[in-house]
Amino acid sequence: MSEQSTRNATRAVRRKRSPVYRVFLVDDHPIVRSGLSQLVSQEDDLEVCGGTSSAEEALSRIEKARPDIVLLDISLHDGNGLEIARTLQAQCPNVRILILSMHDESIYAERALRAGARGYVMKQEAPETVLDAIRTVLEGDVYLSPRMTSAFLRQIVTGGSEQSRVGVKRLSDRELEVFQLVGQGLSTREIAERFHLSVKTVETHRSRIKTKLGLRSSAELTHHAVHWEQMHSA
Repeated sequence: MSEQSTRNATRAVRRKRSPVYRVFLVDDHPIVRSGLSQLVSQEDDLEVCGGTSSAEEALSRIEKARPDIVLLDISLHDGNGLEIARTLQAQCPNVRILILSMHDESIYAERALRAGARGYVMKQEAPETVLDAIRTVLEGDVYLSPRMTSAFLRQIVTGGSEQSRVGVKRLSDRELEVFQLVGQGLSTREIAERFHLSVKTVETHRSRIKTKLGLRSSAELTHHAVHWEQMHSA
């Protein structure tokens, strides 16, 4: 028996001894999806059961694939991963969600957990960390980096609240989405069309953002948003 055949036989035996968990990938970067697929497929207890780059297709494909866990990015070319997480949590509560994103966890981790995710890991982490996060979530626990875990514990101990936060952390999820799109150069009308909202509603969001960030004008808002987007974009 060849060395490759021996390895295949060993993996087959291991698969019989333990369950194989199904993983679905949602990311609009083909290279990222390919890398994650290779990483997951090398593990005896994990297998990729599907993937998509589209927020619009994600829910229907996940329902058909019936995965145990979804690896979900926040920023997709046609939607927002947090919205997918909320809907998926309501429609398929048994499917666990792990956010895998390039966005700063100090801003997005708590938002992700509120949306229904069971963990948050940044894309620059080592492959072993990503696998650890997947297994932690599959075991029913919550995965956060040691830094974020410490931050949450400090908030509990000190009685920190939402009102005590500063900067973009004070923005609601929708306000943060509007802020990001302003930074990407979209007009108020374009943002309204993106979210199927009225122009007046988007203007209200912009006004609240300016108040929370201490900005005096629309020009300051645009400048601040563009700078922030450049700092936090891949």
